Amino acid sequence: MKTNLSSYARILISVAALSVIALARPASADGIAAPWLEGFNNKVRLIGGTASGATPGAPSTYAGVEIAMPEGWKTYWRAPGESGIPPEFDWSASENLQSATVLYPAPHRLVDKGGANIGYKDHILFPAQIVAKDPAKPVLLKLKTAFGVCKELCVPVEAELELPLPPDVGSEPAISDALASVPRLKPVAATDPSLSKWRVDDKAGKPTLVLEVSDPGGADGDAFVDMPGGTYLPLPVKQPDANGHNVYEVNLTEGADFKDLKGKLLTVTLTGVKGQSETKITLP
Repeated sequence: MKTNLSSYARILISVAALSVIALARPASADGIAAPWLEGFNNKVRLIGGTASGATPGAPSTYAGVEIAMPEGWKTYWRAPGESGIPPEFDWSASENLQSATVLYPAPHRLVDKGGANIGYKDHILFPAQIVAKDPAKPVLLKLKTAFGVCKELCVPVEAELELPLPPDVGSEPAISDALASVPRLKPVAATDPSLSKWRVDDKAGKPTLVLEVSDPGGADGDAFVDMPGGTYLPLPVKQPDANGHNVYEVNLTEGADFKDLKGKLLTVTLTGVKGQSETKITLP
């Protein structure tokens, strides 16, 4: 099951609790950023700006929650895998903010002697779509965030960040770069892996989700499956296939009762050498 921050903190060696209220400064020629807030083997900041490559019709103003760690350290995706702390983002104290929607760049499978996790090594920037209540006025972003950083030692981090975002903020290349790594809902045929077929097989009384993936980047991609509410689903296991597909299997009885999963919406995230995509499926 997913471990929440409060229970996880009781068993870890140390906790880094941070807070900052700081004036913004330029992040690039046009974007803005708060200063880095440094903790134990991590630093975090908010940046802001408009971005190229955004989905047509989506908000064009973004914040970025940027986390940097020493080489070899990691932090986690929204579904962390066998263990770990998924990131949390609370924007409720912000002013003139209608909504902030955090997007997740394509993650990586991280396997070490502690188990198999899903996340990011060394550095990650989570872009967040920002919608102002009054677009003519500045938005004062106030974020409470919690995340974990791990190597041999795992440290839960809590940080409070603040960034004023003017209505005429300029472009921020770092956010554009992060958006380019967010899985697309409509795969691009020339670059992105896509879900060709899926089914649920009953293998010796163990329902198994089988995913057949077409990937123009070849066989070096990966697959991840998660669902709302943090229900644990094991990492997909890659299987051999003779039809030119990458095939992955997910045991639907590990960590959950299959009857409780029927009718539930799952998100299949596919990563490849050339691109990434995301597809919603509903278990029969």
